Amino acid sequence: MRVAAIDCGTNSIRLLIADIEGNNFREVLRTMEIVRLGQGVDETGQFHPDAIARTLAAVDLFAIEIAKRGVQKIRFCATSATRDATNRHLFVDGVRERLGIEPEVISGEEEAALSFTGAIQDFQQSDGPFLVVDIGGGSTEFVFGTSEVEAAKSVNIGCVRMTERHFANDPATQLQVDSARADIEEAIGIAAAVVPITKAKTLIAVAGTATTVAAAALNLSEYDRYAIHLSRISAKQVHEVSQMFLTKPREERLALGYMHPGRVDVIPAGALVLSEIMQTTGAVEFVASESDILDGIARSLVKN
Repeated sequence: MRVAAIDCGTNSIRLLIADIEGNNFREVLRTMEIVRLGQGVDETGQFHPDAIARTLAAVDLFAIEIAKRGVQKIRFCATSATRDATNRHLFVDGVRERLGIEPEVISGEEEAALSFTGAIQDFQQSDGPFLVVDIGGGSTEFVFGTSEVEAAKSVNIGCVRMTERHFANDPATQLQVDSARADIEEAIGIAAAVVPITKAKTLIAVAGTATTVAAAALNLSEYDRYAIHLSRISAKQVHEVSQMFLTKPREERLALGYMHPGRVDVIPAGALVLSEIMQTTGAVEFVASESDILDGIARSLVKN
């Protein structure tokens, strides 16, 4: 069956078209647009009209690809920013008009479960138990389990939210970094009350913050998802990369060959979140996975 999965987050919107038969999974197309749907949502509680316009323009592009490739089933999942926006109906109506389906505003718990399903697909059960960490734009999910989710918690420490909340300067001042760090530590504590974050055999980190940190640690000249996927990045490397992103001016971050232009403003905060997670869990390394919630959404379309 040919399926299309769309993951609409706070910072990016992504499309995966795949052919799935039983356990066979063949990727047809994977693409992303950085749209910053969550612009200002943490402060105002509403979507900005410009953010809706940018995101629906991306949905128009996706609709063309979906029609062209003969997709049989579509699932559109919207996450943190859409959960928080009081005027989300403007966005939901726009998606419905373009794709003819109802976009789902999924809970943090379902987001966690879908991320887990996608993230563990290239691992053996003997590598478990796993802690899957999904650092998004608005929220970060912590998911623990081996073959299925045993505990999960979503907390509001995404890279866009932390940037808007704390980093008025670029590079951020030490006071701003300390303020963000305190916020992040508090949220990790909330997650740790529900999820045994120190008990995993393997820590898997997914989504753009983690894969960009991996690209930096691997010293890639350009973004290469095949080099990044399943790479093992030490806690020491994470802390060093985080410090580098926090202290480099925007222009220097933008000049890095692996850096997506839409991620350059929020990667310092995102990398700080990952660095604090490594510190608190005591994990000696994380495994970067390019398989994530998008793959989980696609697989959910063929479940009976």
